[in-house]
Amino acid sequence: MNHPHPRSGANLPRRRFVQGLAAGGALAALGLAPRPGHAVPPQVPVLSGSQFDLSIGRSPADFTGRPRMATTVNGSLPGPLLRFREGDTVTLRVANRLRDDMTSIHWHGLLLPANMDGVPGLSFDGIAPGETWEYRYDVRQSGTYWYHSHSMLQEQAGLYGALVIDPLEPPPYRYDREHVVLLSDWTDMDPLALFRRMKKDAAYDNWYRPTVGDFIRDARANGVRQALRERAMWDRMRMTPSDISDINGHTYTYLMNGAAPAGNWTGLFQPGEKLLLRFINASAMTYFDVRIPGLKMTVVAADGQYIHPVTVDEFRIAVAETFDVLVEPAGADAFTVFAQDMGRTGYARGTLAVRHGLAPPVPALDPRPLLTMDDMGHGGMDHGAMGHAAMDHGAMDHAAMGHAGMDHGDGGMQRHPTSETGNPLVDMQAMSLAPKLDDPGVGLRGNGRTVLTYGAMRSLFDDPDGREPGREVELHLTGHMEKFAWSFNGTKFMDAEPLRLRYGERLRITLVNDTMMSHPIHLHGMWSDIEGDDGEFQLRKHTVDMPPGTKRSFRVRADALGRWAFHCHLLYHMEAGMMREVSVEEGA
Repeated sequence: MNHPHPRSGANLPRRRFVQGLAAGGALAALGLAPRPGHAVPPQVPVLSGSQFDLSIGRSPADFTGRPRMATTVNGSLPGPLLRFREGDTVTLRVANRLRDDMTSIHWHGLLLPANMDGVPGLSFDGIAPGETWEYRYDVRQSGTYWYHSHSMLQEQAGLYGALVIDPLEPPPYRYDREHVVLLSDWTDMDPLALFRRMKKDAAYDNWYRPTVGDFIRDARANGVRQALRERAMWDRMRMTPSDISDINGHTYTYLMNGAAPAGNWTGLFQPGEKLLLRFINASAMTYFDVRIPGLKMTVVAADGQYIHPVTVDEFRIAVAETFDVLVEPAGADAFTVFAQDMGRTGYARGTLAVRHGLAPPVPALDPRPLLTMDDMGHGGMDHGAMGHAAMDHGAMDHAAMGHAGMDHGDGGMQRHPTSETGNPLVDMQAMSLAPKLDDPGVGLRGNGRTVLTYGAMRSLFDDPDGREPGREVELHLTGHMEKFAWSFNGTKFMDAEPLRLRYGERLRITLVNDTMMSHPIHLHGMWSDIEGDDGEFQLRKHTVDMPPGTKRSFRVRADALGRWAFHCHLLYHMEAGMMREVSVEEGA
C-alpha cells in the first residue's frame, strides 16, 4: 500500500493538480479562455508563409489554480504553430522582450547552417534583451518538427512550439484532416529552483520506495537469499526499481497543446474521415506512452521522415521525438487521446470528436512499472560478486573496434573508458548490453497491446549515403543518481574536448547507456541513421532513444560544417553536463 508522501500537503487536492484547470494556461490567463457555456476552447495560433515575426516575453499562466509567469512566444503557450513549405527560404525575426535574460530559438531536427541553429555559445551569442535576431535559411526537408529555446531552462517555462513543413511532393499516404498533438510538462516551480532541488535531492519525486512487504513478496517468489542479494545490489547503485523518471506527475501537470487534462483539448473529425495526427514530445523531462482506446494507429513517419507504415495500439515517445500517425475514427462520436507518463504518475489527455464539448472516459493509469537487473544491463550476472563502477576495462581503440553487436574480445563483457574508473561522477556501469530494438520498454511488455518499437520501423528509403562508416566513435552515457550529475564518458560538457569530425566523412557513433535512466540523444545539424541488428541502415532520426541496458549504433554523414551540440534532450540532464560539442571541420 502506498502512503501519502510527507511533502504532499499542497494547497490543491491531488486529483485537481493532476488534471489541472479546465480553463488553465497562458491563453486563459490573458483573458482568452472560453466563457461559461462557450463550447470552443482557445486554439494554438498558426503562422504560415516564409516571413515570421516572433516575440519572446513573459505571460501569466494558470494550470493549477496558482498563477505563474511563463516564457512565451507571441504570448502563447505553446508558441504558435509555424508552417513552412519545403524549398522555400524562410526569415524569422525573433525579438527578445524579456527584461533581463538572453534568449534563443533552436529549430529541432532542421538541416541548416550552423550559425542559424540557435545554440548560444556554439551557433551565436544569443539574443540580448531588447534585441532582434534574424534567422534565415533554406527549407531542405518536410515533415513534423518543433522549436524551443536553448537558453538556460526557458524550454521548461513554456518556450516551445510545433513546426510543420509541407512537402513539395504528395506524401505516400492519404488523409482528410490533420491535427498537431504537442505534449509537454508544466511546473509551477521556477525551473532553476527545480534544478537546485534535483541537485539536493534527486529522489524527491520517487514516492514508491521498496517496503518490508515488497521484500517479503520477493523472498516468497525467489527465496530469501536471492531477495537479499537483489536488495543489496539496488542499495549499492543507490537507487530503487521504481526510479523510472527523475521528475514526474508529483511535480508536473501534463499538457496537450497547452491544455491540462481537465481542459480537454479537442480535435474535430467528420465520420468517414482519415486523420493525420502529428505527435510531438516537447516536454522537458517526460516520456509519454500514447494510445487512443478503440482506435488503431498507423505510424507513417518518425522524426519527420517517412517510414513503412506500422499499425499499433500504443507507442512510447521519447522527449524531442515526433511521430505521425493515421487514424480512422468510426463507431463513436468521441475518442480519448491518452498519454500517460512512463512512471504512471499522471497523464495528458485530449479528445477526437465530431463536435466540441464531448468527453469520453479516460483510462486508468497502468500499473507502476519496476526495473529489473536485465533492464539495467546486469542480466545474468553474479550481482553479489560484482563490484560497482570500479572495473578498469582499458582504453578503447574506437577506430579498430568492430560493430556494436560484436564480441570485443573480453568474453562478451562491455568495456569502459578509463575516464569512468574511480570517477566520483559515475555510480554505475552496465556490463551486459544489447540494442534491444524490438523491446517495447519497461512498463509496456506483455500489456496485451501492440506497441511500437524501433525494430518495427523501417525508413521508406534506402541508406541515403550508401558508404560503410570509415571509423567508429563510442560514447558512454554516464551519471551519478544521488549527485544528479550527468555526462558522456564521465566527463561533463565544460571539461570535455569537442568530438571532431572530418567534413564529408561517414562514421558510426555507438552509444552505451551505463545509467539506469532512459536518455534521448540529439545530434544537431545532421541525421542519425540507426543501424539494425544486422548492422545495416534501418531508420533515420534526429533523436535516438537510449533505454537503460542498451547499446545502439547509428551512422552520421558529416555534411554540415561548423560547431554543433550533441546532448541528452532531458533538459536537466543536459544542464547537469550530458552534452558535447561536435565540430565538423575541413581536413580534420
